[in-house]
Amino acid sequence: MKHLLNPLDFSVEELDSLLKLAGDIEKNPEKYAHACAGKKLATCFYEPSTRTRLSFEAAMLNLGGNVLGFASADSSSAAKGESVSDTIRVISCYADICAIRHPKEGAALVASSHSSIPVINAGDGGHQHPTQTLTDLLTIYSLKGHFDRLKVGFCGDLKFGRTVHSLIHALIRYPGIEFILISPEELRVPGYIREGVLDSDHIPYREVERLEDALPDLDILYMTRVQRERFFNEEDYIRMKDFYILDQNKMKLAPEDMLVLHPLPRVNEISVEVDNDPRAVYFRQAQYGVYVRMALILTLLDIHVA
Repeated sequence: MKHLLNPLDFSVEELDSLLKLAGDIEKNPEKYAHACAGKKLATCFYEPSTRTRLSFEAAMLNLGGNVLGFASADSSSAAKGESVSDTIRVISCYADICAIRHPKEGAALVASSHSSIPVINAGDGGHQHPTQTLTDLLTIYSLKGHFDRLKVGFCGDLKFGRTVHSLIHALIRYPGIEFILISPEELRVPGYIREGVLDSDHIPYREVERLEDALPDLDILYMTRVQRERFFNEEDYIRMKDFYILDQNKMKLAPEDMLVLHPLPRVNEISVEVDNDPRAVYFRQAQYGVYVRMALILTLLDIHVA
């Protein structure tokens, strides 16, 4: 039985197969419409989510399966003090596969060690968000056609942004990748990513504070919001939240074939005027999330469609 706890749980070859399956699902949805008939997905979300939870549910329903679960800790037995390990033991009696989001890092790992069904980490604290990473990879692959020799800029909250950390881990496995890390001093990529991943793997990168300094060189710009829920006090959040705003004037500095990605939700870090720019692909990215989660469910349940 296989789980997905972080992006490196799949080899490059397994990842390529997953992305090809997702691409086939996009092209031939009717072929997969009954692939999970009789199967049930449990969505155990201990913190708020729109895209991730609903895209998991849409993915399972598109495959002909059923969905059960809860959308917040308050509406589960966690409110009574039940542990994650006990919850997953119970869920294993009801469902065939489980997607779990939790504010504590390592919660998905704990769940997987006590589960008799495949567990998918749908985000654990500021740690990992592997299905968002799969979504990002599918978006890049579908629209760029490759991963190698790309110059990728990450902008905004690089300290707490689990989507950023996960995507860095995934992309460094491809040749010629370079990163530009765009953030204020207070929100720089943490040391365990900088020294433990980028430096140790000899990945070229530079850190800048001004978005304008990075834009002319980028193939991919990955924008992130400053996350109010990760700050310990409101003053720091208010000071940081408007540090970067991507507008049409800044887009004039970027290459014509650059792609703008964002894991969503956005607040005001991307002006709505950018939405009509053909380089803005963050809403298409959300759609790719459904396809890749459909492929992931099929893969973890070992269901093959001829």
